[in-house]
Amino acid sequence: MGQVTSPIQLSPEDKERGLNGVQKNFFFATKAVPTENDYQSAGYFGQKLRPYLAGNQEAVKNLNRYRRQKWLFLAERLTFVGSVAVYGAQTFSGGDEKHYFEGGQRVTLGLAAASLLSNIFITRHTNEYFQRAVDAHNAGLSSAHDTGALQRLMPTGVGVTMARTGQPQLALSWQLR
Repeated sequence: MGQVTSPIQLSPEDKERGLNGVQKNFFFATKAVPTENDYQSAGYFGQKLRPYLAGNQEAVKNLNRYRRQKWLFLAERLTFVGSVAVYGAQTFSGGDEKHYFEGGQRVTLGLAAASLLSNIFITRHTNEYFQRAVDAHNAGLSSAHDTGALQRLMPTGVGVTMARTGQPQLALSWQLR
């Protein structure tokens, strides 16, 4: 565990998850060319991936957003199941006569409907946050490896000069090392 110098690979099924996708654990591998047995679960909140992302603030920020969305999803599910249970208890508590749409039941059904509607907004980008965390980590690795080459190619001097025709030109200079 810890800092990984190779890119993190998501399982093929997890790469294809889109908006409003299924809410289940992601699987990832730290090998460049993973086999089926190399994938490990990231945990429900992505906690098993967190040590690998520790050095990249943007990746950690996206993983925190993913965790927040998963908590909201659990709260929404608990609210929905609780309101359905309360509605059932209210319906069957009247003895022989069942009441389906009285005052308290309306509130309970409204709560269940609001919970279902909020699920659409909660799950909309949840999977995307996890994928962004992995992408940010992988992008951070590639930029970290290329920094030396980019610095060698950067010009050491930048200026403006005039051409013989009077047109301004951008002047760049490099030092050979």
